[in-house]
Amino acid sequence: MYPNFYYIFKDWFGIELDFLRMINSFGFFVAISFLLAGWAMRVELKRKFNDGILGKGITVKYFTGKPFSNSEYISSGLTGFIFGYKILPLLLDFKLANNDPQSFLLSSQGNFIYGILLALAFLGVNYWQDKKQRLAEPIEQTKIVDPSYYIGELTLAAFIGGILGAKFFHILENLSEFNQDPMGSILSFSGLTFYGGLIVGGISVLYVAKKKGIPFLHMLDVGGPAMMLSYGTGRIGCHVSGDGDWGIVNTAPKPDWMSFLPDWMWRYDYPNNVNSVGVPLPNCFAEQHCNHLDPMVFPTPFYETIMALILFAVLWSIRKKLKYGGLLFGIYLIMNGLERFMIEKIRVNTIQDFLGLKVTQAEIISTGLAILGLVLIVYALKVKKPVKLDKID
Repeated sequence: MYPNFYYIFKDWFGIELDFLRMINSFGFFVAISFLLAGWAMRVELKRKFNDGILGKGITVKYFTGKPFSNSEYISSGLTGFIFGYKILPLLLDFKLANNDPQSFLLSSQGNFIYGILLALAFLGVNYWQDKKQRLAEPIEQTKIVDPSYYIGELTLAAFIGGILGAKFFHILENLSEFNQDPMGSILSFSGLTFYGGLIVGGISVLYVAKKKGIPFLHMLDVGGPAMMLSYGTGRIGCHVSGDGDWGIVNTAPKPDWMSFLPDWMWRYDYPNNVNSVGVPLPNCFAEQHCNHLDPMVFPTPFYETIMALILFAVLWSIRKKLKYGGLLFGIYLIMNGLERFMIEKIRVNTIQDFLGLKVTQAEIISTGLAILGLVLIVYALKVKKPVKLDKID
């Protein structure tokens, strides 16, 4: 497994490029998953608009030649300072990261002089652009856009809400770990619970969509396939980095029907896992993360990637055939709940006491989501009301 891209290039090509330590494997695939979710939402919003489902478009007012606001200057200066204080020192001296760039980025360590210089540079560029575009009398203009115009804001809401929710739910599920090291638990890049990200990220997206006038039920339908695709891609990051999201010990012999598949698809030892869990790995090629699991376990992140991508394909193929808003998302919730409930049976997790039952947090939430999906389908079939969009910003 590869905690970051430095290990990938060193193992595959025998090349040691220190700057690749900056690219965390798990973080890379999380970023890709959000980009793919944004793509899927954009495609669906455009399709629904072109099909006349979302009204005649959104009238957006804007000014040409208007001076930049104070907030734009503040944002520019802060961006330059943060980049100079944190990122530039790392780019100039990778040893500062000590094989753990996340710890450096989340610490107070940095270069104040670089921060000030880049803040001034960013402000200077911003001032030059401001003067270049200004007019004596700013011109008010309007344009008609479809809802995909707001995809950047929707994706950003999903990202921020998703990360915060995933971290919050992980803390709730691992309170003993949090009590031992509260700040370390909060600031660590590891420890993210999918359902926390789904719930809080979904609420964040719906909040932004409501502000922009995008119909609630249709926004849900836009998000269903996008979240399934994002989940499948994100699980690749879990598998590649070996972040602890693996299955229970698997000592059973490989089934005959899997004989043509590689052994690691049945059980895997997650060598060089990012958590450095397990026993020492013989002949380790890396300086750190030289452990592997013994005995081996079910590679559940790989299984979930396959299942999620198949379910995404199903949702994507039926999305144009459903007549009423909310149906697609109801189906997504049922699929998501069943998939996660099934994988929990062979996945390492924290067992909780819930109404006298020994269950995991994911089993509780997945059951609730499946029930919610059924309720939403019944509601969508009962309402059958077309939703129109006619909002002026």
